[in-house]
Amino acid sequence: MWRTIGALGAMAAVALSQGVGGARSGVLRAAAPRGEPLAVDAAPSAKAPELWLYLSTNLLVDENVAKAQALLQRAARAGYARVVLADVKLSRLDEVGERYVANVRRFLATAREAKVRVVPALFPIGYSEGLLHHDPNLAEALPARGVRFVVADGAARVEAQAQPLRAPEWKDDCWREEAPGAWRCTAPNGNARVVFRVKVKPWHPYHVALTVETRDFGGEPRAQALVGERALIHSNLGAARTQPPTRHHAVFNSFEHEEVRIYLGAWGAAGGELAIRDATLEVAGLVNLVRRDGAPFEVRDAKGRRLVEGRDYQPVSDPGMGVTPWKGSFDVWHEPPAIATRLPDGTALDVSFHHVVTIHDGQVMICPSEPATLALLEREVHDIAELFGREAFFLSHDEIRVLNQDEACRRRGLDAGALLADHVAACSALVRKEAPRAEQWIWSDMFDPHHNARADYYLVRGDLTGSWEGLPKEVGIAAWYFEQRAQSLPFFAQRGHPLLIAGYYDGPVAAIDEWLAAGRAAGGVAAVMYTTWQQRYDDLEAFAERVRAAK
Repeated sequence: MWRTIGALGAMAAVALSQGVGGARSGVLRAAAPRGEPLAVDAAPSAKAPELWLYLSTNLLVDENVAKAQALLQRAARAGYARVVLADVKLSRLDEVGERYVANVRRFLATAREAKVRVVPALFPIGYSEGLLHHDPNLAEALPARGVRFVVADGAARVEAQAQPLRAPEWKDDCWREEAPGAWRCTAPNGNARVVFRVKVKPWHPYHVALTVETRDFGGEPRAQALVGERALIHSNLGAARTQPPTRHHAVFNSFEHEEVRIYLGAWGAAGGELAIRDATLEVAGLVNLVRRDGAPFEVRDAKGRRLVEGRDYQPVSDPGMGVTPWKGSFDVWHEPPAIATRLPDGTALDVSFHHVVTIHDGQVMICPSEPATLALLEREVHDIAELFGREAFFLSHDEIRVLNQDEACRRRGLDAGALLADHVAACSALVRKEAPRAEQWIWSDMFDPHHNARADYYLVRGDLTGSWEGLPKEVGIAAWYFEQRAQSLPFFAQRGHPLLIAGYYDGPVAAIDEWLAAGRAAGGVAAVMYTTWQQRYDDLEAFAERVRAAK
């Protein structure tokens, strides 16, 4: 069994006694009563489960507040008892200002009138943009080791030149070569890929660039680097169904590998036209460079002597890191910075550093092992409690796709599951300190052995098995993986957790019948949540009726 409270838990204990969050935001002071909430029985019962609604919005926008108020009133008429409010601004309550606070109070007043209780979401561990707004350098980062730079004209840059990808190892049948390094696929019916076998240096960042043209293309153009079945690229190219020739980018870390296969094209395409040309591979350099103690930066000369920043070379940072399109968000690629130095031209340098890679459409994870992260979380729960009260909180740990990679995590000597268990225990402790009687709920996936709590998950180093050991049994589980419902719900029920079914997911309303049957087999559920990611509320009433009618 993993330790429930370890190194990070110890930091939490210090935080609870010393108040690491520092001074609180004056704009939130006394915004909500500090009295203890009413006790809530979250245990399953024979009656129909409580109905919840998931609402993701930005309450800084007045129009969104009006829509949210109308939705609350409608939900109340349909029998919904609670709403989980997710708003990226909740991670930034120290700076949002009076307008945002006034809008939240309008929303809360409507909720009270409608008798719908608000459960604010906090701790975006996984999709960490709101937290990283405070300091993008807290992003979980991948290690690059011994990358060769060479000095020329007062700056050191990556030595290796871009390698054109022109001679594929193989390609799917739909492709025809139009010119060296240019291919076109018309009317595909299945996979449409051009594949290159390339040599790489271990622990190096690499940049793939390619020009993509589409015409009513029925697929998703991608760039992928594979080692066996292991994928190293998880970012989307973002190509449109129809677009003129456009340059796209992807970045990956080679980790321990010396050879990879680069796939360009699409899986499962159907119709239209896709053209790819001028693809290149190069060592990426210092793009999205992270600078903090837990992500060390080191420059050595050809003889292995460590150079001193500020003396042998100017301080290094990436001004484009974590600011696109706004602070806390990251782009896939931009021109990396050089290392300014007065060393002679031709001097070879070996540079070790840490860099961020994005997942899907810009997702970046915060490092859970940095003390500054814990300080941010403590401040967040306090500020949210001041504004929303202390009755219930929804912990937003979800789809943690990069973990246990940087030095802050590695030096703890924990496998991924133990590290996450320790972190979530510390988070729960922060909530208990702020609101001892509050309910706590959390997404299921990262703590479910039938879902993401396993080995070989995205860019997580190690095995996430055992992450669930950090969850106190009173923390409620919001289970959302429909395909594994018959295994997941009993797993958490046997551990003593209250259960919430996060159903709907913009799909058929009737699917909730199967969810509820699995819930009954597991001993019952406390609540069922209408969970939409597409702001689809057309089925709100039908969903509620279906839950009430279930036998």
